[in-house]
Amino acid sequence: MGLFSLGRRRDSETAITSRHIAGQVRTVLQLGEDDAVTVSQIDCGDPACAGGAETVILVMRKGHKTRAAKISKAMSFVADEDVAEAVRLL
Repeated sequence: MGLFSLGRRRDSETAITSRHIAGQVRTVLQLGEDDAVTVSQIDCGDPACAGGAETVILVMRKGHKTRAAKISKAMSFVADEDVAEAVRLL
């Protein structure tokens, strides 16, 4: 059981971090209830990507095209300042 619980703990930590980042995006962009935010982490082969992954943020505002922002860091390395800088022009 210990082997499998480690994967669940990582998934839980990733989900918590994803929700935190989405909350930051909502605050920075002053999004409404009808707007949606998704945060994903994908593998990144570029040595510049901290943690071997990049964080992708999608912002879906009602009546507008979906906009994307990328941060060249794994979610666990992303700071609030990174989020603010990445989405400020969305």
